[in-house]
Amino acid sequence: MIYTVTFNPAIDYVVRLNAPLQAGAVNRAAGEDCVLGGKGINVSGVLAQLGCPSVALGFVAGETGAWLERGLAAQGLQTDFLHLPSGMTRINVKIKAEQETELNGAGPAIPPEAMAALYKKLEALQKGDILVLAGSIPASLPADTYERILARLQGHGVRTVVDASGPLLARVLPYGPFLIKPNHHELAELAGCPLPDDDAITRAARQLQSQGAHNVLVSMAGDGALLLDEAGTVHRIGVPQGKVINSVGAGDSMLAGFVAGYLQSGSYAQALRLGTACGSATAFSLGLATREEIERLLEQL
Repeated sequence: MIYTVTFNPAIDYVVRLNAPLQAGAVNRAAGEDCVLGGKGINVSGVLAQLGCPSVALGFVAGETGAWLERGLAAQGLQTDFLHLPSGMTRINVKIKAEQETELNGAGPAIPPEAMAALYKKLEALQKGDILVLAGSIPASLPADTYERILARLQGHGVRTVVDASGPLLARVLPYGPFLIKPNHHELAELAGCPLPDDDAITRAARQLQSQGAHNVLVSMAGDGALLLDEAGTVHRIGVPQGKVINSVGAGDSMLAGFVAGYLQSGSYAQALRLGTACGSATAFSLGLATREEIERLLEQL
């Protein structure tokens, strides 16, 4: 089974304006949507489109948390969230106008006893399960939370996938994650130098591999992606043609496609191909990738 973790899920209230946003005045919306998300939840959503069941773990609180749970269930996603005793699952306001403006909620504090309950759930994972950890850590949790999770899972045979940046990613490398997915900017930050071409990116990826990562998937936006697999083989792929509408969730979609592609084929080349199609399908859409759009783009790769 695949498990995803979203520490701070959100309901995104997306408001569209036909005119520039006027500060200090009444602005009337031309349209609005509510999108349920968070990086781990996005991964679970795209996995469902690909026919791969998963369980979304994490924390919810208050009436907004109950709303998020009901909404995900209506989408056919399986969840096993922990319910926090106080606070509320955050609402993020996304204003789409001449310029985009975002107001992101803080979300509820996660007390130590809630984290202990999550650790207990994670320690019940079985050999062969996949655990996806994506995104940043809420301020109420220790900065080494990902490291603590991987340390607890050592020896369990669980394959871990980590999409994070900076020290958060660097700390998990000694625990041998199955897959890490930095983008090229994050990889350059870890390398401490510019990465002007594929050779430089490959060298930086090999450095992370030497520190413990099995597979390193580097996303490069419109320039495609590069994968250094656990056998040391470098795979390079471009992107299909299309207009980028919204890049939010594209990296999560690539991660979901890669995991599903590898489980279905056992081939890293096929995993990279499906991951690229999924990431592009989300980037070319208003929401997350649909199976129909993924299959259409696969034909171009």
